[in-house]
Amino acid sequence: MRNGHALVLFSGGQDSTACLAWALTHFGRVETVGFDYGQRHRVELQARQEVLAALRAQFPAWAPRLGADHLLDLSVLGQISDTALTRASAITLDAAGLPNTFVPGRNLLFLQMAAALGYRRGLHTLVGGMCETDFSGYPDCRDDSIKALQVALSLGMGQRFTIETPLMWLDKAQTWELARTLGGAPLVDLTVRLTHTCYLGERGALHAWGHGCGHCPACTLRRQGFERWRAGAPTPDINA
Repeated sequence: MRNGHALVLFSGGQDSTACLAWALTHFGRVETVGFDYGQRHRVELQARQEVLAALRAQFPAWAPRLGADHLLDLSVLGQISDTALTRASAITLDAAGLPNTFVPGRNLLFLQMAAALGYRRGLHTLVGGMCETDFSGYPDCRDDSIKALQVALSLGMGQRFTIETPLMWLDKAQTWELARTLGGAPLVDLTVRLTHTCYLGERGALHAWGHGCGHCPACTLRRQGFERWRAGAPTPDINA
């Protein structure tokens, strides 16, 4: 167990579910926070509740550690964003080479609001699913960005905050293996059936790797990672 308590940025997707399981393994008390920012895939807000309920029911060792859940209204972010995650538009690359699924300032705002909530509730470790290995070029997912924000939050709050990113150097295959390592087949099954990652909000057919349209960037990463994992992926270090 690590010192202190943790607040997990929890969307209800594959990555944040793996991060939540990681936090429940490492901290004695864990709370979760989600954000309603006018996202196109609003179905994730329902998925997150289903995942939390299943974790409490299926993992008795974790249930006592899993505390309150919080949902913050950040609709202003959707109002000022013109992206494929906040508008019904095709997913393309912009002039800078970034996919238009990039919501400028999203992770920066998420972490800032999580820190404000954590300050009030005595949760000084923030856990997020940012990843520099399997990512779409989002600058606010990069390790340098997260480290800089950790310094800024600590200085601006007058309280030391630590941002943990257990997936930062893992690819999607290793994220599937992390779920298996932390929670065995039940956590993998829960991730497949209940989590939501698809950018288009598709919850139709259940594929071997989960629900989704199967062709958006998020689904492609998830499917390809699942296939590589099933073929045998390196085991991540859960204590890293």
